[in-house]
Amino acid sequence: MKIYTKRGDEGQTDLFGGVRVRKESARVEAYGAVDELNASLGQCAATSTHRNLVEALQEIQRRLFDLGAYLATAPDAVGSKSASAPPLASDVAQLEEHIDVLESELEPLKRFVLPGGTQGSASLHVARTVCRRAERRVLALHRVEALDPVALKLLNRLSDLLFVMARVENRRAGVSDVEWQARRG
Repeated sequence: MKIYTKRGDEGQTDLFGGVRVRKESARVEAYGAVDELNASLGQCAATSTHRNLVEALQEIQRRLFDLGAYLATAPDAVGSKSASAPPLASDVAQLEEHIDVLESELEPLKRFVLPGGTQGSASLHVARTVCRRAERRVLALHRVEALDPVALKLLNRLSDLLFVMARVENRRAGVSDVEWQARRG
């Protein structure tokens, strides 16, 4: 089978369940943003030198594929035996556990920090912003087609985890986070 099908040449694509939609539809925007986030996490895993962070990122990538499949499923197909299932509350709880464990390594924040530091930290900060965009796209879809609320919670919690991971990357490398200083006057 060839990688190209030519079925999308006129701006449409197939959802799971056989429905054809425009490529700029809210649903395609949502699962496309989640796909972009997944690729960004792959880059983060490639730049991290910390095995536990890489393993966590790869597990999150698997859950993002699940989320993408859920979002790419036609609304009529959701709930059928062949449809992709929405994320689970336990997926959100697992992200919260990662946050709690990693935060125990960090000093409490007193100010906002500038994105950057090590290559790994900078990559995680970029992924965090991509995650926020994916969250906005999924929320936009949710406004027109009700989604399982756990999908929104998953992305919200993931952006928090990526922020904490970015700070941990810097701390483990002995690089201080740069605090934001508001310009006065």
